[in-house]
Amino acid sequence: MTESTVSLFEKLVQADPPDCVRVLFDTACVIGGSIAGLLAARVLSDHARRVVVIEPDDISAETEDTGSRPGVPQNQQVHTLLPAGQQWAERWIPGITKEAQDRGANFVPDQGTTLLNGVPQVPDGEGRHLLAIGRPLLEALIRNRITSLPNVTVLRGRVTGLRYRDDAVSAVRYVAAAGKDQGDGGAGVLDADFVVDAMGRSSRLSSWLKESGYDQPRLERLEAPINYATALFDRPVKFADLETAGALALFTPQYPSDGVSVAAAQPIEGMQWIVMLMGYGDSRPGRTVAEFRAACAKLPPVFATATAGAVMGDVVTYHQAESRRRHFAEVSRFPARLVSVGDAVASFNPIYGQGMSSAALHASCLASYLGGGPDLGTAAREFFRLQQVVVDAAWAVSAGGDAARLDAQNGTEVPKDIRQQRWAMEQITAATVLDGDVTRAFNNVSYMLRHPATLADPELLARAVAANEGTAMAT
Repeated sequence: MTESTVSLFEKLVQADPPDCVRVLFDTACVIGGSIAGLLAARVLSDHARRVVVIEPDDISAETEDTGSRPGVPQNQQVHTLLPAGQQWAERWIPGITKEAQDRGANFVPDQGTTLLNGVPQVPDGEGRHLLAIGRPLLEALIRNRITSLPNVTVLRGRVTGLRYRDDAVSAVRYVAAAGKDQGDGGAGVLDADFVVDAMGRSSRLSSWLKESGYDQPRLERLEAPINYATALFDRPVKFADLETAGALALFTPQYPSDGVSVAAAQPIEGMQWIVMLMGYGDSRPGRTVAEFRAACAKLPPVFATATAGAVMGDVVTYHQAESRRRHFAEVSRFPARLVSVGDAVASFNPIYGQGMSSAALHASCLASYLGGGPDLGTAAREFFRLQQVVVDAAWAVSAGGDAARLDAQNGTEVPKDIRQQRWAMEQITAATVLDGDVTRAFNNVSYMLRHPATLADPELLARAVAANEGTAMAT
C-alpha cells in the first residue's frame, strides 16, 4: 500500500462529523435497518429533509426489547465493539457509551485479556477498553437514538427493486408489512433522491442492477468455514468485583484445543457472561451445555468461571461458510445517487470483530463524500474509492489470516513474496506476548485505528524478531 492510502485511511479514522452541512436531498432512503443502515441514516439526516429506513423486521420496539430478529442470524453471538468502533459510534451518537453502561454494559480494559495459545499479550500501555455488550442491546440503543431524529422515519416492508431516471436512482419499490400503523400492507413506491443499500450479505442489489442493464460488482469469495457456539450464563459478581474482566483466547488453527480455535468470554448486561467457542471446518465445539462446559474447562481459568453459573437458555450456534466482498470501485456502468454499505459490500470472518467498526467507518466515508460537493449526476465513484480503502484494510487482516490457514491446510504452493509477508505477520503476532511496543502496533491495526501497511515497518519487524529469538535462546 502506498503512503497516500495509509494517510487517507487515517484521515477517515480521525474524521469528525462536519460542523457545517448542506441539505442535498429532499428524500433519502436506506434499505435495511441494521447497524450499517442506521449509521448511514445518521449521516444522511444532515443532508436530507427526510430519511426513510425500509426494514422487513419489526424494529419499532423500545430498548427493553432486546431479542433476536430474523434479519441478523448472528444476533445472539458474541459481538465486540472495538475501541475504534466505539470511538466512531460516539462521534455520530454522543453519549451512546454512557447509555450502554447505564443499561448494564461494561467497559472492559483490554490489558491482559487477549491470550495467544494461553499466554496473555503484553499490555500495550494505551489503556484502551472494549465495550462488552450484547448485539441486540447495542443495536436497540443506536436505533432508538437515530430514529428519534426529527427527519428519520422507519417503514416496515421489503424492498423489491429500484427505479431510475437519467441514469440515476429515482425511486424505491417495496411491499409494506401489514400493521396497525401501515394498514394492510401492499405494494408502494417511494420517490428518493439518494439510496443506500444496507441489505447485508444477502443484498439483492446486484440482481437488480443486472436486470436494469447496469454492471454487477465483482463478487470475491474466500472459504472460511467457521462454527460458532454461544451461551449465556448467570454472573453473580458485579463487573467491578470481578478478578478478571474477560478474555479472548486464540489458538494456532493447526493445533486447536479440542476443536476450539478461538474462545471469548465477556461480562455483559443483565449480570450475565456471554461465552463463545469457535471451530473451523468440521469442528463444531460445544453444541450442548455439557459439551460447552467441558470444552471451557480446558481453556484458561476465566472460561470455567464464566460458565459456572446457571445457563440462561440454550446454546446458540451459527455457521458461516465464507468471507465475501463486492468490488463496487471496479464497476464501469453504475447508476448515480446509489451506494452500498456494511455487509452488503464486505462481510468478514466475524472472529476479527470488524463488522460493526467497519460499518461506522463506511459512515465516515459517506460523510466525507457528501461533504465534498459531489457531482450527484454521476456514479458515486469517490465514495467507492474511499470505501475501498477501508475494505482493503479490513480484508487484509481477516482474509489474510484465513488464506494462510487454507493454504497450509491444502498444501498450496505459495509465492515467495506472500510467504515472506506471512512470516513477518507470524513474527509480529508471536512477539505480542513479549514486547509492549509490538503489541501496541498490532492492536492499532486489529482495532482498525491504523492501516495494516504500518506493520511492514522494518524497525517493528526487527524488534519482533529480536524478541522472539531472545525467548528461543532463553529456552
